[in-house]
Amino acid sequence: MHSILVLFLFALFAIISARPSEPTIFNPDGTPKSSKRDVSLADLEGLTRNSRDRSGKAGDPPEKYFHESTFDAHYDGRFASTTLRRDERLMHLRSLVRSYLSTMQSIGAETWIMHGSLLGWWWNKRIMPWDSDIDVQVSEPALKYLASYYNMTVHTFKDAEAFGEEEGELIKEERKYLLEINPHYDNPSTDDYMNVIDARWIDTTTGLYIDITALRVNRTAPTHNGRRPSRSPPRTTSEPTRLYCKDMHQYLSNQIFPLRDTTFEGVPAKVPYAYQELLIEEYGGDSLVDTVFKKEYHFFDQGKQEWVPMTTKMVQKLMEEDRDAEAEILKEELSKMARQRGKKPSRKPKNEKDYKLTIDRNTDERT
Repeated sequence: MHSILVLFLFALFAIISARPSEPTIFNPDGTPKSSKRDVSLADLEGLTRNSRDRSGKAGDPPEKYFHESTFDAHYDGRFASTTLRRDERLMHLRSLVRSYLSTMQSIGAETWIMHGSLLGWWWNKRIMPWDSDIDVQVSEPALKYLASYYNMTVHTFKDAEAFGEEEGELIKEERKYLLEINPHYDNPSTDDYMNVIDARWIDTTTGLYIDITALRVNRTAPTHNGRRPSRSPPRTTSEPTRLYCKDMHQYLSNQIFPLRDTTFEGVPAKVPYAYQELLIEEYGGDSLVDTVFKKEYHFFDQGKQEWVPMTTKMVQKLMEEDRDAEAEILKEELSKMARQRGKKPSRKPKNEKDYKLTIDRNTDERT
C-alpha cells in the first residue's frame, strides 16, 4: 500500500512539474501583439545569448517574415550559432514538443501532430531518432486566438520526464520558449508562398523551432451537396469540407476531424481522425510496416519498441544486398540492350567491374 501511494505521489508531482508557467509578453517596444511586423536581434535583447544575427534575413526576399539560419534551415539564427549533435538535438526536440503540446493544451489552442511526427507517433508515439523537426497544425480559429492574445509571449517550461541520465540532467533546467506569429497569417492565399509558415514555437536556448501551419477551410470549393462551406470546418463525418494549408497540403474535414486523443513523447496530444489513411497517402503503405529504414541505417526493435541503429554487421549485409540488387538491374539492362541490337551478350560478366567493361565495349561498338 505504501509503495502504491509513493508511486501515485511521484506521478502527480511529474504532472504538476510538467505544466507550463504563465506566459510573459516579450514586447519591449509596446507594439500590439497581433501586429508585429519584424523582430530583429536587437528586439530580442535579454532573451537571446547571440551577439550576432545568423538568421539569414539579409539573403531573403523582403516579404518573407520567418528566416532560417545561415548554417541550417532547422534553426533560428537569432538564437542559435551552431548545430547540435544528433543525440543532443533529439533530446532538445523532445523537450520542445512536450513544452508546445502542454502549453497549447493549457491555454486552450487546438493543435495536432502531422507528417513525419505523425509517422513517429504511429510506430511508438515518439520522435524518430533521425528527425530534425516537428510537424504540427492548428485550426484557423486557434491561430487567430494565438495571434490576438499570445503573439510574442515567452513560456517557461520545466520538463518533468527523463529518458536517460544525460537527458535527465538537461531537463532539470527551466527552458524559455517564444511563440511568434507571422503577421501574414491573415492572408489565406497560397500565392503568399513566402509565408506558408503561420507561427513558430522557438527554443530560445538552442534555436530549434516548431513550424506551425493553420488548416483553413477552402471557401471557394463546394461540398458534395453543392453548397459553400461554412467558416469553420464541420466536426462530424457527415458532410466533408475541403481544407488546405498555405503550403499546398489539402485534406477533407473528415480525414482530420474529430481529432483523436492520445499521447506523444509522454504528454497528451491529438492526431487526425483518419491518421492511417493520411500516412499512406503521404508516405506509402510500406512506411507503416517496414521495420528497416535503410536511408538512416535504423531498424525497429519490437522488444524495445524503439528505432535503434544497425550494427556494423547489419549495415554491411544491407550494402551487400543493395549491390546484388544493383547487379541484377544492370544485368537486365545489358540483356535489354543486346535484344535491341538483335544479338546476345558475348559473355556473362562475372562481377560489377566486368559489367562496366562490357558496357564500355558495347558503347564503342555503337560508335
